[in-house]
Amino acid sequence: MSVRDLVVVGAGPAGLGVAIAAVEARLDCQLLEKGVLVNSIFHFPPQMVFFTTPDLLEIGRLPFVTPYEKPTRHEALRYYRRVVDTYGLHIAFGEEVLGVEAELFGDEPVFVVETRDARGVRRGRHARAVVFAIGYYDHPNRLDIPGEELPHVSHYYGDPHVHYRRRVLVVGWKNSAAIAALELHRAGALVTLVHRRETLSDRIKYWIRPEIDNRIKEGSVTAHFSARVVEIRPTTAMVETSDGTVIEVPADAVLLLTGYHPDFDMLVRAGITLGERRAPAFNPDTMETNVPGVYVAGGLVGGLDTGAIFIENGRFHGEKIVRSFLERAARVV
Repeated sequence: MSVRDLVVVGAGPAGLGVAIAAVEARLDCQLLEKGVLVNSIFHFPPQMVFFTTPDLLEIGRLPFVTPYEKPTRHEALRYYRRVVDTYGLHIAFGEEVLGVEAELFGDEPVFVVETRDARGVRRGRHARAVVFAIGYYDHPNRLDIPGEELPHVSHYYGDPHVHYRRRVLVVGWKNSAAIAALELHRAGALVTLVHRRETLSDRIKYWIRPEIDNRIKEGSVTAHFSARVVEIRPTTAMVETSDGTVIEVPADAVLLLTGYHPDFDMLVRAGITLGERRAPAFNPDTMETNVPGVYVAGGLVGGLDTGAIFIENGRFHGEKIVRSFLERAARVV
């Protein structure tokens, strides 16, 4: 039986950062990714531009070269492919992790990472330590209302062109909702924005806020604040306003941009304790959880507060994890 030093669950920027630190320390490291490389970034809207500068997206001291002040999704995908090739990282794509359990291999404690590939084949991968770098983009925050499963309802925003001359209802109040509403409006959609709070978030980027405010003020984008969607129907949505009145809003498409959360069930099955705001219990100096030998990295460490960790700070978690792993290995010896 082959036992690796590290198995990293997730091949996003945080997972790649862990693998790079492991390679530099000459550790045997395997990444497992149920989708494609940097799967969340791949599923971002094709026209997306990052808020941050390219130097803050760099990992492994590999320069992110771009002629633009803020890089595009296309450039990021190309950059992370180059990262993987440069460091020769080992990644198994299309392999979903089902669970992680500890067992003894001789006198050595190891973890068995059970996986299933796209063809349904299951296997167990063995490692001395496991790192969860699973992000949160795969698990949208649901409203749990009637009609949420209808085919014209999505928790993700893509290319606005498909909504030309269509009536689109956008639910949300932060950057993603504001950007979607503006891009949809520019693409010729009839946009209605709904949110349960009294106003848009103060965290909307300063160059976006004036335009969305102006479009709402002039009526180009209809907005219902202190309101909530209570039901979605094939061509309309029922919206409850602040005074309790329920109005029927025409909608050919509904975008529920209400945020995302980590796969908490996977963490709990691995024995990780979730604390306030469902953040995993971990040592910030080592990124090790309450389960010895199991680490967390990237955006999932914030639990429900997914805005706490971005690529620019999550990319350094790998160095802490590898340092901790080496210290543990030295103590065992």
